[in-house]
Amino acid sequence: MRLAMIKRDGREILSLRMADGFVDIEEINRTFGTDWPLTLQEVFDTERFEELHRWYKELGRVELSPGDLGNLSDLAVSETAAFFVPLLRCPHKIWCIGLNYSDHAADLSEEVPVGIPGSFMKPATTIIGYGDEIRIPLQSERTTAEAELGIIIGKRCTDVPPDNWLSVVAGFTTVIDMTAEDILKKNTRYLTVSKSFDTFFSFGPELVTPDEVGEVSVLRISTVRNGKVHASNSVANMTFSPSFLVSFLSGVMTLLPGDIISTGTPGAAPIQDGDAVECRIEGFITLMNPVRDLKAGSKS
Repeated sequence: MRLAMIKRDGREILSLRMADGFVDIEEINRTFGTDWPLTLQEVFDTERFEELHRWYKELGRVELSPGDLGNLSDLAVSETAAFFVPLLRCPHKIWCIGLNYSDHAADLSEEVPVGIPGSFMKPATTIIGYGDEIRIPLQSERTTAEAELGIIIGKRCTDVPPDNWLSVVAGFTTVIDMTAEDILKKNTRYLTVSKSFDTFFSFGPELVTPDEVGEVSVLRISTVRNGKVHASNSVANMTFSPSFLVSFLSGVMTLLPGDIISTGTPGAAPIQDGDAVECRIEGFITLMNPVRDLKAGSKS
């Protein structure tokens, strides 16, 4: 199952990706007599994600096949025409993992964490979605963008065994995480500040369930700036695997439906006014954001 949040007629509404494009959940409810919540946030808040996924696998996937869509086919929105918005506006937690690839640690002249992953949390006010503008803040002269694989938790859980991690995962998504690197280099205790400016966390546009992804370890994540790959690596080369991260973090605090874990970047690209940055992961819609430096506007 592939889900996105799409803006239509001034409303942000949950949509299912089918062969003909994205069909919004309101039309699905109307056609099939279902009562699915109209946003992904509501699906998680009402703890109905598993139920929705089960309906899709057992019934919806067949009923929504191209030959059976009927008038729904006329209402489907293509990927190129879709106005994507963030999958979630107010997740309970955004956990981010730092220095999870040795190459990225070398970029920052830092040692790779041993035993316990380097981690930090970001506020919901950092969230933007596909096509939204990343704003380099007035306080920073060197901001970087970092492509990452995101994990979205599907159910409340604690102390998850590593070999059972996928049972609590709703799906995966693309992420671009930003850092005011010059602020961080002044003092490592400034990590929260350097990571928490508005627009510093882009994710989406799709949530892709594990059964659609297959083997997670073979996924390759690429940080792309202005069409050129800046850094690329596969999940298999992470210091701390996704299974470890879900298990470890669920042992620190209860994970809730809709919580996001951003698993670390293969490399951070310095960005400047006018750039376009991407997170590319094969099998996912590429996440792209333009960049504006607020200082450029202040000097005009």
